[in-house]
Amino acid sequence: MKAVLVLYFRYFLHWDDDMATTIYHTFVALCYLTPILGAIVADSWLGKFKTIVYLSIVYTIGQVVLAVSAIHDITDSDHDGTPDNMTFHVALSMVGLSLIALGTGGIKPCVSAFGGDQFEDHQEKQRSTFFSIFYISINAGSLLSTLITPILRSQDCGIHSQQKCYPLAFGVPAALMAVALVVFIVGSGMYTKAAPKGNIITEVCCCIGFAISNRFRHRSKRFPVREHWMDWAEERYDKLLIAQVKILLKVLFLYIPLPMFWALFDQQGSRWTLQATTMDGNFGGFTVQPDQMQIVNPVLILVMVPFVDSVAYPLIKMCGLNFTPLRRMTVGMFMAGLAFIAAALLQLEIDKTLPHFPSASQSQVKFLNLENTQLSVSVNEITYYIPPLQSSDGYLTFEEDRVVISVGGMPATTETLLKGQRETMLLTSAGIINTDTDLGEKPEQGNNEIRLVNGFNTTLNMTVGSKDLGIILPFDFSNYTQVPQGMATVLITDNTGQKCEYSLSLGFGSSYTLLVPQTFSFGPECWKSIQPIEDIKPNTVHMAWQIPQYFLMTSGEVVFSVTGLEFSYSQAPSNMKSVLQAGWLLTVAVGNIIVLIVAEAAKLPDQWAEYVLFASLLICVCIIFSIMAYFYTYIDPAEIEAQCVMGKPKDEEKKKNLTEMNAVHASASYEKREAKQTKI
Repeated sequence: MKAVLVLYFRYFLHWDDDMATTIYHTFVALCYLTPILGAIVADSWLGKFKTIVYLSIVYTIGQVVLAVSAIHDITDSDHDGTPDNMTFHVALSMVGLSLIALGTGGIKPCVSAFGGDQFEDHQEKQRSTFFSIFYISINAGSLLSTLITPILRSQDCGIHSQQKCYPLAFGVPAALMAVALVVFIVGSGMYTKAAPKGNIITEVCCCIGFAISNRFRHRSKRFPVREHWMDWAEERYDKLLIAQVKILLKVLFLYIPLPMFWALFDQQGSRWTLQATTMDGNFGGFTVQPDQMQIVNPVLILVMVPFVDSVAYPLIKMCGLNFTPLRRMTVGMFMAGLAFIAAALLQLEIDKTLPHFPSASQSQVKFLNLENTQLSVSVNEITYYIPPLQSSDGYLTFEEDRVVISVGGMPATTETLLKGQRETMLLTSAGIINTDTDLGEKPEQGNNEIRLVNGFNTTLNMTVGSKDLGIILPFDFSNYTQVPQGMATVLITDNTGQKCEYSLSLGFGSSYTLLVPQTFSFGPECWKSIQPIEDIKPNTVHMAWQIPQYFLMTSGEVVFSVTGLEFSYSQAPSNMKSVLQAGWLLTVAVGNIIVLIVAEAAKLPDQWAEYVLFASLLICVCIIFSIMAYFYTYIDPAEIEAQCVMGKPKDEEKKKNLTEMNAVHASASYEKREAKQTKI
C-alpha cells in the first residue's frame, strides 16, 4: 500500500509535493512509534497471539476505510470526475491511515517474536532457519507489492468517470490482509502461546526513573559518590537488572545518530518516487510506472544480503581488515549520503529538461499560424516570423500586463495577458482570432495531454480512445484530454459522418496541440495534413538513471540495517532483546520526523539542493557516529550477567547497608531541623 501512497496524496487528494511528502513521513513515523505500545500490550496484558489477532483486525479495517476513501463516485454528484467534497475523502483517508498505523504498530514487535516462541531451546538451527525465511518473505512481499500495486493503481475504473484505480490498489491489500488473518486464526491450535510475563520496557523505565529521582533527592555531598548514576537505583532494584540497564543505555546512546540514516532511506517512497514522475519509464518491451522503481530496493536486497555475507565479508577478513559491526554501520551511513548526492546530480539533469513556466508576476504567450504562408508578428516593436501551420519557437515571456501586437502589418492592438499563465494565440492574416490558456505544469504521473485546434471551415468532433471531446467550432480549441504513454489514436469526424484517424506516439509528460489546417480534407491520407504542435516536451531523462542511487542506498541498508540488528542483538542483555528492538524501530520513527522538520524548515526552492542538504547532514552525523564507535568497548552481556548473579549475596548485603546508611542520614537531618525549629 505504501508504494502508491505518495501518488495518492499527490494526484487524488491534489496536495503539492511538500504536503504529500509531509503526510507520508508522518504516517511512516506513526507506524514505527506505535510498536512500543504493541510490545507493552502483548507482554503485560494480551500476549502475542491475541495482540496480533486483535490489531490485525484494526489493520484490515483501516485498509478497507482507505480503499473506500479513494472512490471518486461517493461524492461526485455531477459525474465530472472531481469529487464535490474533498474534505470527506481527506478525513476518511486520515482515519484509515491512523488505524493502519495502530494495527501495524501492534503487529511489528510481536510477529517475529511469536515465531521464535514456537521453537524449543535445543532447536537453535530450526529457529535460525525460520528467521531467514521470515526475512526473505518480507522482502519477497515488498518486491511483489511494489510490482503489482502500481499496476492496479494505473488501471482506469469508476462508474461514471474513468479515474486511476486507487480503490483497487488499496482494496486488494485489504482483502489479502483479511485472508492472512483468517489463515493465522485457523492455525491457533498448532501454536505455542507464551503467557504474558510483565513488560520489561516498563520495568526498565521505572528503574531509570527511580535512579534519577533518587540521585536528585540525595544530591548532598555527604553521600558517597557512586561509580555510575544508575547505581542510585540499588536501594530498590536488583544489581542484575541495574547492570542490564547500564548495558542497554550504552547501546541506546549509540542509537542517537542513527535516525538520520532512516531520514534519507525512507525518502525512496516519497521524494524519489516523485522524481521518477518526471522521467522516462520506457524500457523497450515494458513500461515502468514511477512507483514501481522502488522494486529495485527489494530485488537488490535479495541478491546482496547473501553476497555480502558469503563473499564480501570473508574477503575483507582475508585481507586482514577488522571490519567491526560499528565500522560497517558507518560505511552504510556514508553510502546513503552518496546515494543522495547521486539523486541531486540526477535532479540537476532533470531540471535542464523541464519547461520554464511563468512565475506569478510573469505571462507567457505562443503564436500559432493557421495560414499556409509565413506570418510576421510584431510584439512591442520586436518582430517574429511564424512558419506556415506552425507555432512560434517556444513561449515568449513578459513581465508587463499588456503588450502591443501587430500581425502582418495590420493595425496594432493591445492585448491583456494573464499573470502566471501560458496562452496560445491563433493568427491569420486578419490578426488574432482566438486565444486559449495552456497547461501551467507538466502532466501528472508521466501521462500526456492532447487538445485540438480546428483551423478547418467546418465544425469537427474529436475522440481520443473512449474520451469524446465533443464539438469543436472553426478557429476554436478543444479542452485538453489526458492520454497515457504509448500510441494514441485520435478520431476526427464532421457532422456528415466523415472520419479521419490520426495516430501519435507519446512519451511521458508531454503536451500536444493537434492543428487541423484549412487545407485539411477527409480521405485515405487525411492524417498527413494534421500538424502536431509540441507545447511541453516529453520526459527525456530515463528512469534507469535512478538505479545507481538505489544501488548505493540498498548497499548502505545491507551493511547498516542488517549489521545494526545483529550488533544490537549481540550487545543486548538476555531479557532486553525486545527493548532494544523497540529502540531500533524508534530510530526509524525519529528519522521520518527529521524529514518533516528539515523539509519544512529549509524550504529550499530547488529539489537538488534539498538532496544535498540531507546528504551533508548524514555525512556530518556519520563522522560523529564514527567517533562514538571508536570509543565504544564491545562487551559480553552474558559474562556480566553471570558476574552479577555470582555476587548476588554481597549485593544484597550492600543494598541493606546502603538502606541503613540512608536512614541514619535521614534521621540526622531530621534532628538537625528539629533543633533549628526549637531555637527559633
